[in-house]
Amino acid sequence: MYDALGDLSLDLLRAFEAAARHRSFTAAAVELGTTQPAVSQQIKRLEKQLGTRLFDRIYRGIELTEAGTILFEQVQLGLQNIDTGLSAISAQQQHEVLQVATDFAFAAYWLMPRLHRFHQANPHVDVSLVTSERSHNMLRTDIDVAVLFGDGRFKQGESHWLFSEEVFPVCSPLLLKDRPLPLPAQSLLEFPLLHLRGENSSNWFDWSGVFREVGITSAPAPGQLRFDNYTLLIQAAIGGQGVAIGWRHLVDNLLAQGLLCRPIAESAMSRLGYYVVLPQRKRRGALIQQFVDWLMEEQASSAQSLNGLPLPSIAV
Repeated sequence: MYDALGDLSLDLLRAFEAAARHRSFTAAAVELGTTQPAVSQQIKRLEKQLGTRLFDRIYRGIELTEAGTILFEQVQLGLQNIDTGLSAISAQQQHEVLQVATDFAFAAYWLMPRLHRFHQANPHVDVSLVTSERSHNMLRTDIDVAVLFGDGRFKQGESHWLFSEEVFPVCSPLLLKDRPLPLPAQSLLEFPLLHLRGENSSNWFDWSGVFREVGITSAPAPGQLRFDNYTLLIQAAIGGQGVAIGWRHLVDNLLAQGLLCRPIAESAMSRLGYYVVLPQRKRRGALIQQFVDWLMEEQASSAQSLNGLPLPSIAV
């Protein structure tokens, strides 16, 4: 039985699934708590054992081959089934697991820095994070709560507004070389711009939109660095490689820590925001409501900590 598996390690398949899902060895390493070179080596071992390439290494990224696409679909399904079985066992042992789905940026920059407070209040509850850039993947039947970015109209779930988003340029203080702040908006033309691309960027501000809102009539430079993952884009900004578009609730901790700063004072409001979404087929439970209430409390606390600055009324 299962002859094709041979002596394949589950760790190799987990590394492959994470890399394929994120289309990034670096993002997979962050999720798995390891390093990018370690993930790269695991993928090479898996390709050697299978005797076929699973990824095409392209300029500044990776893409699945035909064989990789076939394997990804089956491995993801298998890991989901394993995860569901393990969750069922945990429930039998009276230890509750809450499945929370969201995008990688929200998980990394907003949820994770605050999640310890939920665990302190609920030590018997484990939060299992499911990250994806595709909102339709986050409302499947095993998900308890999703936090999604959009206009609030999600066909498969009941939506509750969490917060709107303010948008402004951010960069490392090192990039500014001690120039006095704030700089004029036109100064953005002097710096390299970091761009977000791909399907997950369709709802997000791009530099053309930011330039329009802050009154810059010139077209933004295309830029030498483009990312399909917002988390990697922000890491590049922290590293001083250019100016990124900052979403207030995702970068507020980084601003407070001094890892990022705002080179100009101007900002804009997105017409979209983050919503807590409850899958329609999910039976409402006390634990789910408890987590939703905690999210709302954290949102209120975050709003109070944003220096009391009035949000601009610009909407796009």
